[in-house]
Amino acid sequence: MRLYTYFRSSAAYRVRIALGLKGIAYEPAFVHLVRGGGAQHKPDYAALNPMRLVPALVTDEGAVLTQSLAILEWLEETHPAPALLPAQPVARAHVRAFAATIACDIHPIDNLRVLQYLKREMGQPQEAIDTWYRHWIGVALPALEAMAGDGPFCFGPAPTLADVCLVPQLFNARRYNCALDAFPRLLRAEAACQALPAFQEAAPAAQPDAE
Repeated sequence: MRLYTYFRSSAAYRVRIALGLKGIAYEPAFVHLVRGGGAQHKPDYAALNPMRLVPALVTDEGAVLTQSLAILEWLEETHPAPALLPAQPVARAHVRAFAATIACDIHPIDNLRVLQYLKREMGQPQEAIDTWYRHWIGVALPALEAMAGDGPFCFGPAPTLADVCLVPQLFNARRYNCALDAFPRLLRAEAACQALPAFQEAAPAAQPDAE
């Protein structure tokens, strides 16, 4: 498999974690989202992923998969062990809701291209952009804290898609100096995750393209 990734992309970070948890080897292909106007906009990558976002995963059969949640679901369906979704349908729905709160509610409005639009097209100063970022994280984190279970991970004794999405989101929250002390369940789950090699090896600082 080949994963098109960028070290600081939280969406790519999710997929790196899941690949590690499932023990799936992959070849990284680095797409720098900032340098030179962004490699994601170059014709060769745009042909691969018309939305010009990372990640993209090329399977061993040559299929191109995009959107991190879709990739995570595909990995779960094709490599079911270890499971990242509970067996019981309602529990699965709870995990999916937690993951979607991050990937569908927080991430799209705090994504790099939104922040760049606020700066370039709307002329917003960096202070206002940082305030925007922290606001939307601040809206969602209390909900995630309420949704999380009793641990040690977000929903029990093993990591799920919820944890795979949570850890990159908390990494981003710290980048923008978001206060996290009010979320002990989330921090407990993060600590449990960070003890696992799959999370350590997927971290931005551990990537070959890290800056």
